[in-house]
Amino acid sequence: QVQLTESGPGLVNASQTLSLTCTVSGGSITTSSYAWSWIRQPPGMALEWMGVIVYDGSTHYNPALKRRTSISRDTSKNQFSLQLNSVTPEDTAVYYCTRETWYGLGSDTYDFWGQGTQVTVFS
Repeated sequence: QVQLTESGPGLVNASQTLSLTCTVSGGSITTSSYAWSWIRQPPGMALEWMGVIVYDGSTHYNPALKRRTSISRDTSKNQFSLQLNSVTPEDTAVYYCTRETWYGLGSDTYDFWGQGTQVTVFS
């Protein structure tokens, strides 16, 4: 059974960088055909896909967030990470890491999710 666990600070100062890590167990992030995404849900709003890192290390981002977002991985630790720069209170949300079977952008075949971590941006 694949398990994903998000970690990182729950409070971030506005204009700073939000950094989260997802630790994966029960499966390798380099296994062919899988991809690993970050998704967030601001309070009272819908889920928002932020970006993905594919098994081959390639990345794709939500165009609305691309300028501020970076996703990377550490294969030795079986982790992937999110950095969101220049945060504002509008970036306050529950942040989730997920796994999907990779058929390309928009397939949304998420099968495993982390429990989510609340991040609050204060000014």
